[in-house]
Amino acid sequence: MKQHRLAAAVALVGLVLAGCDSQTSEVKLETPAQKASYGIGLNMGKSLAQEGMDDLDSKAVAQGIDDAVGKKEQRLKDEELMEAFAFLQKRAEERMTALNAESAKAGKKFLEENAKREGVVTTASGLQYEVIKKADGAQPKETDVVTVHYEGKLTDGTVFDSSIERGTPIDLPVGGVIPGWVEGLQLMHVGEKYKLYIPSELAYGEQSPSPAIPANSVLVFDLELIGIKDKAAKE
Repeated sequence: MKQHRLAAAVALVGLVLAGCDSQTSEVKLETPAQKASYGIGLNMGKSLAQEGMDDLDSKAVAQGIDDAVGKKEQRLKDEELMEAFAFLQKRAEERMTALNAESAKAGKKFLEENAKREGVVTTASGLQYEVIKKADGAQPKETDVVTVHYEGKLTDGTVFDSSIERGTPIDLPVGGVIPGWVEGLQLMHVGEKYKLYIPSELAYGEQSPSPAIPANSVLVFDLELIGIKDKAAKE
């Protein structure tokens, strides 16, 4: 995490809300500027909550904005503010570390139980897969570009991405995706449908690309290999 991220966030809230009456209980959301301001504040609040900073005092934030806009004397010294920021940052990191460890533990348990199911194959890397529909088409290599349909879910069934929902297959380089896909695609034949169960270390690990995917998540993909573009071009 970047240093003083919390301080920057609070400062941005000040820019967004500058000029608003901090004593007003009901903010007007009528003009485009007011609506956009609310949206920025809402998104920022969600972002801070996701980082574990869900106990900020909104009244204190408003007081700080009011003092700055009104050019009033600062109520706390810079040293006190930096100490407070550091405390919240450290606590947020500790909470996130605990959540990451809990997610990793839950993912390991899921894979252990899933491996016992009939039809589930576990490879040497830890990737698990099921063949949903068999076919005898060509198999892609890591250097190929393939056309696929997919739907990605968390282990609780939450969908985080889906070309199936969008109704449009995608083209992608086999070697340019997460390791679990690189391995899984090379096991498949054109026309086949697999269900992949990808351990976090073969997906995104602790570096989640999206709030929709918690760190250390096991990812479940319904994957259909529609074609190999290089093969089609040669044919």
